[in-house]
Amino acid sequence: MTSQSRPELIAKLNGMIHDCLKDYVSRDEPLAILDFPDIRNCGDSAIWLGEMAYLRDRFGKRPDYVSRLYDFSADELKRRVPTGPIFIHGGGNFGDIWVAHQDFREMIMERFPDRQIIQFPQSIHYSSPERIEQSKKAIGRHKNFVLLVRDEESKEFSEKHFDCTVRLCPDMAFAIGPLPERATQIPVLAMLREDAERVGGGDRKIPSDIPVEDWITESKRKVDIAKKLGVASAYLALKPSEVALRRLDAAAHNRFERGISQISRARAIVTDRLHVHICSLLLGRPHAVLDNSYGKIRRFMNAFSGGTDLSYKATSLEDGIEWARQQAAKGRVAEKEAVGLRA
Repeated sequence: MTSQSRPELIAKLNGMIHDCLKDYVSRDEPLAILDFPDIRNCGDSAIWLGEMAYLRDRFGKRPDYVSRLYDFSADELKRRVPTGPIFIHGGGNFGDIWVAHQDFREMIMERFPDRQIIQFPQSIHYSSPERIEQSKKAIGRHKNFVLLVRDEESKEFSEKHFDCTVRLCPDMAFAIGPLPERATQIPVLAMLREDAERVGGGDRKIPSDIPVEDWITESKRKVDIAKKLGVASAYLALKPSEVALRRLDAAAHNRFERGISQISRARAIVTDRLHVHICSLLLGRPHAVLDNSYGKIRRFMNAFSGGTDLSYKATSLEDGIEWARQQAAKGRVAEKEAVGLRA
């Protein structure tokens, strides 16, 4: 793959996103988005903000109904969105690792058999043949389900097992667009998973001078404050219909900013999180990429985002750290030269 500049890559992926979604969104028709990610993982908030940015920038739209897993109301959806598509938030929870989300997705298909349902881009992973069969039946009964996937392997799997429209689409976080440059504080940061998608167990051998972090720790108080401010902004704008949406948007912005502030401290990053990879591209930060438990990141890079010098497919944690150290050293030299030019 020929190396592309960061702006070229982001613009290209945004064009691909629009090509996949333009037939399912209308300026005049209401829409719903379900399964808002009210969780600590900053990557899910990045996806949500990309979904909102896409609707705003391409159509001047906001969703007319949003819900989380646990506060969904079929009656409220029907009242606010009597016609139009039902979207389900994207990510990496299609399959049987994060079963609550799959259960919810299949319940929506059952409850709304006559409505078009569009799944924002997902990575697909199943371990259980029984669960594959369950999903196959749910999709087959619905007949109007559109499945957007983030890699070729997910597309091949879905076309084999599911009777629905399947389209290859980049992750929605790219719709946020390039992020402005931020000052660095440390040479290298290791952002490594500590959840169900972590590869291997035991202690990782990481030099003591490299901070090891994940981005699933948050201040509940700060998120709650952000939500309250979001609600207040809706009332001040005299838009009661936006109360729930602004509350959730504010939480997503709070989490996203926390994640960006965390990774932007480093001149170079080592990670096994897909959205640290994506956000590093949006920031313009060099980063070495390992993989998660089922190959999600490499699959995505092979399909969309591997064509830039900013990312490096590391063969091991040690290899990734060595590459990141080299990039951090180059970044430090560039920073000194920039200071000299300004002086």
